[in-house]
Order: sequence, then structure tokens, then C-alpha cells
Amino acid sequence: MNAVRDVQLPDLSAQRVLVTGASGGVGSGIARRFAAAGAHVAVHYRGASAASIDAAFTLVEELRERGGVAVAVRADLGEPGSAARLVDEAVRALGGLDGLVNNAGIQPLATLAETSREEWDEVLATNLGAVFELSQAAAAAMGDAECNRWITHIASIEASRPAPAHAHYAVAKAGLVMHARAAALELGPAGIRVNTVSPGLVDRPGLAEAWPEGVESWIARAPLGRLATADDIGNACVLLASPAAAFITGQDLAVDGGMLATPGW
Repeated sequence: MNAVRDVQLPDLSAQRVLVTGASGGVGSGIARRFAAAGAHVAVHYRGASAASIDAAFTLVEELRERGGVAVAVRADLGEPGSAARLVDEAVRALGGLDGLVNNAGIQPLATLAETSREEWDEVLATNLGAVFELSQAAAAAMGDAECNRWITHIASIEASRPAPAHAHYAVAKAGLVMHARAAALELGPAGIRVNTVSPGLVDRPGLAEAWPEGVESWIARAPLGRLATADDIGNACVLLASPAAAFITGQDLAVDGGMLATPGW
């Protein structure tokens, strides 16, 4: 189940990148891979709990100890105006902005029958509405400079293959894929590329114990025979941020070990 970690990353030493939701497992993995590629990274955290704050500042310290440039930036993306303030803070801290990874999101479990309108609206506001606002603010901050500038949304293979009790989550992720295509169309003339990365099931501590049947089913059916890791997702984001992807925009990159090629899982 271990991913190959010894990967030669492209040189992103000139890039200034904001990663939202970077205090969580996937977000911290994305931030680590960008830092490993030489990018200067703004680590966003919500700050709703001591654990979130500690995770963000521990990550920043780790990246700095490895020789990277990293700063922690706080915002509750559910608050009005928070997206624009977050981008402004990242720009001040990094001296500009070249890339944005929209990773922050929530994933509550509830069937359609159980979901209230308020719960539905919260998931779409956090997972989709905040991305719209962040992308809008980031694109304005990036300007029209002649350089490699980009936005990447973290979607999910659930955008096309939903799981039970995930309707609001799947709908929001499908919206991210279409937002990226629409934004690619409109921001392309300014030289800003917009893509999505759609992970499959990502490993995390305790997952195999909490959901053994799901993990076993995934491993049995996925062509590559394992779960994704946070590094896998981060590597995909770094790839899309690199000059090697200079002519790639409006695309959805599934990082799922081939699961979408199977009849189902």
C-alpha cells in the first residue's frame, strides 16, 4: 500500500503557492510536495480548533527545517469575505501569488432523506462556493504577468461515481470539475491555467481499522492494488503546476490507481 516516494520533482523554486486546508492529511501532503519542489508555500488552516492550529504551525516548522519557505495563514472560509482576505494575506506573506490549490473542504455523511437544506447548503458553500471566491481573488492577484500561473481544485472521482450518503459532497465535487473548465475558458487569455485533481480513496491513519470492508474492496478492485497517499495527490498537483503542463488547462486528472477504469467497486 506504500506509494513510491523517491520521485524526481520539477523545479518550482520561483513559485509562490497557497494551499488551502493544509492542516489536514491530504492538504499537508500537497504542501510538503510543493515545498520539496522548491516552491514557497502559504499553509492555510481554519483555526477552529487547537489541533488545527498546532497542525498548521508544526507543518510550517517542518518545511522550514527542511530548508523551505513556508508561512501559516488563517481563514474560516465559511465567513463572508474570508476568501479575499486569505488571498491578500498570502500575497503579503509570500510577496505575490503564482498558484492556488483549492483543497479545503468537508465531507459529512448523510443520505438524501436525512440531509437538511442547511446541511446541503453548508457543504456546497464550503466545497464549491469558497472555491469560486478564492479562485476569483487569486486570479485578480496573479494579474497578467508573463509567467507560469495556475489554479488547481482538489475534486474527487465521486464527481462522476458517487458513493452512498455522499450526495452533497459528490454534487459539490462535480461542480468543481465544471468550474475549472469554465474558469480555464475565461482565464486562459490572461495566461492562467485551471485544472482539477480527482483523488480516489486516500489512505490515512486508522482508515483500515475504521472501514476494513471498504479498504479491502478498493485494494481488490483497483488496478494498481493500493490506496492513494497524500504524496500521490501532491505529486499530481506539482505536475500540473510545472512548466511541463504549460499547455494543459480545463482538465480533470484522476489519481485513483485506475479505479475509474473498472466496472465499479
